[in-house]
Amino acid sequence: MNIAQHIEKARLHSPNKLALIFEHTHYSYQELDQQANQVANGLAQLGIRVGERVALFLPNIPEFMVGYLGIIKLGAIAVSLNVQLQRDEIKFIINDSQATAMITTPELAQRVPTAECPSLKHVLVTDSADASTSLARLIESAPKEYQARAMQPHDPAAIVYSSGTTGFPKGVTLSHHNIISNMQAKNRYCDMRSSDSLLLCVPLFHCFGQNAIFNSALNAGATIVLHRSFNLDLVLRSIQTDQVTMFFGVPTIYLLLLNKTEPEQFHAVRYFFSGAAILPVEIAQRWYAKYKLPIHEGYGLTETSPFAAYNHISNYKLGSVGVPIEQVEIKIVDIETDVEVLPDEVGEIIIRGPNVMLGYWNNPTATAQAIRNGWFHTGDLGKKDQAGYLFIVDRLKDMINVAGIKVYPAEVENVIYQLPEVAEVAVYGVADAITGERVEAQIVFKPKQQLPIQAIIAFCRQHMASFKVPTAIKVVDSIPKNPTGKVLKRLLRNEAGA
Repeated sequence: MNIAQHIEKARLHSPNKLALIFEHTHYSYQELDQQANQVANGLAQLGIRVGERVALFLPNIPEFMVGYLGIIKLGAIAVSLNVQLQRDEIKFIINDSQATAMITTPELAQRVPTAECPSLKHVLVTDSADASTSLARLIESAPKEYQARAMQPHDPAAIVYSSGTTGFPKGVTLSHHNIISNMQAKNRYCDMRSSDSLLLCVPLFHCFGQNAIFNSALNAGATIVLHRSFNLDLVLRSIQTDQVTMFFGVPTIYLLLLNKTEPEQFHAVRYFFSGAAILPVEIAQRWYAKYKLPIHEGYGLTETSPFAAYNHISNYKLGSVGVPIEQVEIKIVDIETDVEVLPDEVGEIIIRGPNVMLGYWNNPTATAQAIRNGWFHTGDLGKKDQAGYLFIVDRLKDMINVAGIKVYPAEVENVIYQLPEVAEVAVYGVADAITGERVEAQIVFKPKQQLPIQAIIAFCRQHMASFKVPTAIKVVDSIPKNPTGKVLKRLLRNEAGA
């Protein structure tokens, strides 16, 4: 097996079918596959062998896609780097993965400390005038044919580094079988069709963009509409001109769309999906009331390739992330004892199935801590209802302990989101000498709308226990997030405690 057999299959059956649209440039399946083949041949000419790591330090541009596919075809391992990383972070990942080659842009290449990365022999740059480092020059003379190498199911295919919010980033290592089983499940549960056009504006270096959209779309023989990032005006124009039928985003994108768009702007879109973070129930309700289509949710992590649960093919349940996908098991266990808890009781979510990673690259200790008795311990808190539907409560590390009582930030956020003046809210814990921790919040108001802080606190007191009510609320212009839209609560906690 080989992940890249998906594009070879699509090329064989529909060579002229549109595979990719990027800034008014169109690529057929034949053209995209030929460019990937040239990358595979070019890397082979450089001496890159099966199992070697090749880094992709690229934004959302076609070179990421053909680079990834070429690496995978060759049997090498694609290592994705967040484009916001700086010199020391890049150095750590290159040295940890022992990458022998990198594909990047001229701007990003300036951050790469090649002299401090002894394994890194080749840095291939897009749009380079230097023939010795030019990606285009390498592949222009390379043959356009290359059959994807047959790999074993558990051979590593990709390493996606975690955000490193709890220390050094960990290299999540995914096998060919992990990713193939996941993209097949994504096709089935999301009903992806070859006639679909999928908007891809979340980062390709992240597992959501890479596997849930990019690889899954190719496996369905669909068209990918690629954007460098989420730009409201460009995305809305693209939805119209490129006839987007499937929209994939994160909660912060849906919140912006809810406040800035009208239903007629999505006339061709038949399906909406949110991932990478918890979608507040209030946002889901407001969306359905306005657009008359649900935002389907999935649950998963980079360590689960990422797809693990889905809400839902036939029985959508508001506020839930659904039920486990086929061949995947999910349990809720006591945080201390690992014993499964009863329905409606909160515990840690653990997962077992073909989607669970091989482990953390070069980190057996962290792997042993995360995967115990075949179950991956997510660090997420959740509960199941009597019907087996999964509800995400919060991140274990984001839980606030107020005098020994657990407070889940997402619960408080959902209450505050009921206020129509509120555009965004983030709730987090701050160290307190008496109670251990106290609840605080940051709020972004909608344009030209305000509420007194005391009015917000009074509203919270009416709708939740007093120990959950924020003791302080700060009004801000924006809330810090990572590239996939997850709120960086660690930064908020550090700022509040400084």
